[in-house]
Amino acid sequence: MARILVIDDSQVIRDLLADFLADSGHFVDCVEDSEEGIRMALAGSYDICICDLHIPKKNGFQIYQAISATKPKLTFIMTDSLPDSLADQISEAGVPYILRKPFDLDQLREVLATVCASIKTI
Repeated sequence: MARILVIDDSQVIRDLLADFLADSGHFVDCVEDSEEGIRMALAGSYDICICDLHIPKKNGFQIYQAISATKPKLTFIMTDSLPDSLADQISEAGVPYILRKPFDLDQLREVLATVCASIKTI
């Protein structure tokens, strides 16, 4: 299974994802602060980062930029409740997985299956 970092300022989302991901057999860390998330991602050995696009201090696109240059194999799954130019920017940057909130856990399960399969082939 995968090592997953969740960066989201919503306690409800962090708790939901922590429980869901752990029950699915993944190792998961969750943080609410974008800067702490960047520090953890750069210092850790995560396979996947599930990140909210709209988060205080640094938005999801800025988080992606800060991490992806150093950790190009880290797969990002973005979550977004306010479709706007940030979603366009992250899509143009090459992030293929954007889940619109409120997303269905079955959607996340399907995305994780795809991502985990690609991780195993690398």
